[in-house]
Amino acid sequence: MIKLIDQSTINEFEYEQEGTKITLKKGAAMTAQPVQAPVYEEKAIFSKPAETEEKPAEPEPKANKEEQPESRNDENLHKIVSPMVGTFYTSPSPEDDVYVRVGDKVNSDTVVCIVEAMKLFNEIEADQAGEIVEVLVENGELVEYGQPLFLVKPQ
Repeated sequence: MIKLIDQSTINEFEYEQEGTKITLKKGAAMTAQPVQAPVYEEKAIFSKPAETEEKPAEPEPKANKEEQPESRNDENLHKIVSPMVGTFYTSPSPEDDVYVRVGDKVNSDTVVCIVEAMKLFNEIEADQAGEIVEVLVENGELVEYGQPLFLVKPQ
């Protein structure tokens, strides 16, 4: 959908269904920004009530875990960040092995994960040669634009 809109003369696209609204706008670094909140809310709306109660509790401790390594090693470690809002996956399918683990060596073009956005599966590359030091996101977790996914110790 993003590619079609990008290739067309449409500058803005809105879609609304059952109280969930998705807005896409053309422009530099604007594509993912308007989609952030609605996509996250959409996933939360369709979650089971028990999962909805658990999900808000989980991100808070993870945020604390993220802050600690980043604050003490921020200068030495490269962050691989999500280029979009979507769902983080560690492997191409549930049956397959994960792309990378802590301790794995990666090149700048090594695929480290997939972020699914609007039924499109986008392979995310390391963009930095080095060693995976930490995976900051759980498999199947919602991620936001610019959210750190991995910490890499550069070569």
